[in-house]
Amino acid sequence: MTSPADARVVLYTREACHLCEDARAVVVRVCEDAGAQWREVDIDSAPALREKYGEYVPVVEVDGVQQGFWRVDGARLARLLA
Repeated sequence: MTSPADARVVLYTREACHLCEDARAVVVRVCEDAGAQWREVDIDSAPALREKYGEYVPVVEVDGVQQGFWRVDGARLARLLA
């Protein structure tokens, strides 16, 4: 993970979320391969995030654009970071 300003990829998660654990593993692997910075945000840390994402976590954004939720497609993420 990295500082918010440097991150191309943002992964929105919450605790006790098995899909979030799977998504994190994909994001870590793909971002390492691509040399891209990423960060993770717990949606339960802010009411606005909890309201926005609710049960749709994990959510992945690339360069500020939401690219998917629930399952992160590693091949698609790699293409977006190329």
